[in-house]
Amino acid sequence: MTTPPTTGGSSGSSHPTPPRPPHPPRPVEPPLPTDQYHPGDGLRWLPFRPTIRIRLTLLYGGMFLMAGVLLLLITYFMVEQAFQDISLPQIKLGPGVNITTGDGQVLTGNDVNHYLSGSLNAQAHTELDALLRKSLTVLVGLAVIAFAAGYAMAGRVLRPLGRITRTAREVAGSDLHRRIELEGPDDELKELADTFDDMLDRLDRAFDSQRRFVSNASHELRTPLAINRTLLEVQLSDPNASPDLQQLGKTLLATNERSVQLVEGLLLLARSDNELVDRRPVEFSEVALQAVEQVRPEASGREVEIRSELNPVAVSGNGVLLERIALNLLQNAVRYNVPDGWVEITTAPGPGGVGELVVSNTGPVVPGYELEHIFEPFRRLKGADRTRSDKGVGLGLSIVRSVVRAHGGSIEAVPRPGGGLTMRVRIPGA
Repeated sequence: MTTPPTTGGSSGSSHPTPPRPPHPPRPVEPPLPTDQYHPGDGLRWLPFRPTIRIRLTLLYGGMFLMAGVLLLLITYFMVEQAFQDISLPQIKLGPGVNITTGDGQVLTGNDVNHYLSGSLNAQAHTELDALLRKSLTVLVGLAVIAFAAGYAMAGRVLRPLGRITRTAREVAGSDLHRRIELEGPDDELKELADTFDDMLDRLDRAFDSQRRFVSNASHELRTPLAINRTLLEVQLSDPNASPDLQQLGKTLLATNERSVQLVEGLLLLARSDNELVDRRPVEFSEVALQAVEQVRPEASGREVEIRSELNPVAVSGNGVLLERIALNLLQNAVRYNVPDGWVEITTAPGPGGVGELVVSNTGPVVPGYELEHIFEPFRRLKGADRTRSDKGVGLGLSIVRSVVRAHGGSIEAVPRPGGGLTMRVRIPGA
């Protein structure tokens, strides 16, 4: 089983702490230019998510509004120019002739022409103002209609894209046998849908091939190991076998058992890499209790105390795989502990409606820079005490991470100041 690497032995060990292995310097990435465009930069002022439909709506409506304003300005200046081109005939009044206006003003001589010209200009400005107000009112109303029509048109245009998105989500959440099969004109969206269907076909064939390989490998690898184990047990049961032969048989039997564990771990790791299709509510505390009962005899033999605080919390997933998470973490914590050490396991509801499983243990000090490697398959330290067969086959934490990912959860490893680790698993709630 995969175990956290250590930098030194247990208390009382005379081995010096090995130095931290040098790491090559990470390349320094150049800073991004300040004028680089990022999608959505121009719409950050919006109080909602700027989806493509919203962007197309703003584009359609904005273009209509700009065209309407431009048309209004052109019409305004043309009407204004038409009023300016209107000229009145000159009126001459004879001597002693006066004209009285409606407001009581008396006009004589050339005052009549000035009065008529001023009245015409005032009436023209009044009519232009009325035209501008009414045109703006109509433009605002049409702009609202244009934005609504643009939103509806954008939704109709993007409907095939929404179908592609929904199919992709269904494929990710269920199986790879679904297809988009988009009908309609041979445009870019249909080409995208057909390309996505072709990709799903290839992925479906690849996963089917993987499942067949795992099934065949399960049979082909287990059968010879089972035959070898039977032959060794028959030989060990022979009372006439010499002590050397008995010792050789026990060594080979232990090697066979280790090979069986390795095969089982590899097959489980291959099966758990895929996201779960069938999810059911599972009581996290119950699967943790089952794991505790399985590990308790081994913990007693290694003089390790197991503490548990299992609070009820329901998660969504596969009960067998969730039990494997707790079992592997407990076995790892027991096997890489110190005499008179302890292992503590707790389950409780976590933030965001998730279920938390926390396993803490005493043990050797784990350097922080090694935590990113402990989930890799067959990751081991070079110390001799880490290569014994009773420590597992180096796949435990890899299987845990793979199962957690298949459940859509997360796992975090934190070193304890006094030695050992705290493993925190979060699984989405039911």
